[in-house]
Amino acid sequence: MKLLIVIPAYNESMNIERVVDHLTHNFPQYDYVVVNDGSRDDTAAICRKRGYTLIDLPINLGLSGAVQAGMRYAVKEGYDAVLQMDGDGQHRPEYIAVLQKTMEESGAEIVIGSRFVTEKKPHTMRMMGSNLISAIIKISTGKRIMDPTSGMRLFGRDIVKEFAYDMNYGPEPDTISYLLKQGVKVEEVQVTMDERIAGESYLNLVRSVKYMMLQCFSIVFIQRFRKGIK
Repeated sequence: MKLLIVIPAYNESMNIERVVDHLTHNFPQYDYVVVNDGSRDDTAAICRKRGYTLIDLPINLGLSGAVQAGMRYAVKEGYDAVLQMDGDGQHRPEYIAVLQKTMEESGAEIVIGSRFVTEKKPHTMRMMGSNLISAIIKISTGKRIMDPTSGMRLFGRDIVKEFAYDMNYGPEPDTISYLLKQGVKVEEVQVTMDERIAGESYLNLVRSVKYMMLQCFSIVFIQRFRKGIK
């Protein structure tokens, strides 16, 4: 499996060097590309100075646009699979091999690095939202996804092509729900994630609540009107 790690980064100047250096020094077998999503800080400058493989978007497209740019690069360069990995240092690259093995052995087209396959969710507002999304996905698809908001996802070749050239595929729980309804096989693997140690997450409490509400609305109402995958 020829794998590309796509690292979308928005204002991650305090993290990106640590994330990429850890990857290249300790896991040199993996190719990667940083997608600078129109950052307002020094993320792009740091990447250029350090000689990182970089796609530098001139404006902020959001996570969906940044991931799509990485997917298009992967298709152009002939990769078989793409792993989405956050630029804030929360995702541990030592789990990549486990995700790959699961995809190869199970025939899944998407493998999610999940915090909650064997571990229980903490009782927080954010996890209440995650539980609600999981329940709605279960009701609408018959498949329970324990960590639907995880940003650590491995995508197979056919899904990468769909994401690369169709504007309707955001790397979000509503897309996972939609793909499950289309018969795409999705599996989860237990992983451990680290806490962000520098910088601020875009998803504060208010944005997190809004995000959860929009995802639930999209899964219940919007996804039924989408056309089938090619």
